[in-house]
Amino acid sequence: MRFLKLQQVMDKTSLCRSSIYNLINAGKFPKNVTVMGKRKAWLESEIEDWMMSKMEGIE
Repeated sequence: MRFLKLQQVMDKTSLCRSSIYNLINAGKFPKNVTVMGKRKAWLESEIEDWMMSKMEGIE
């Protein structure tokens, strides 16, 4: 299990920051988790599952 920072999620998905947060607000992208204090991150496995669903045409 690995945490990804926002920039890593952007690099991995080719999405910009605003697109990521718009998708989160629409319930169509994994939410970030609090790692410590104000530090937020995404689980790499959830990002990869989301990417696989896009390749399979599943929403």
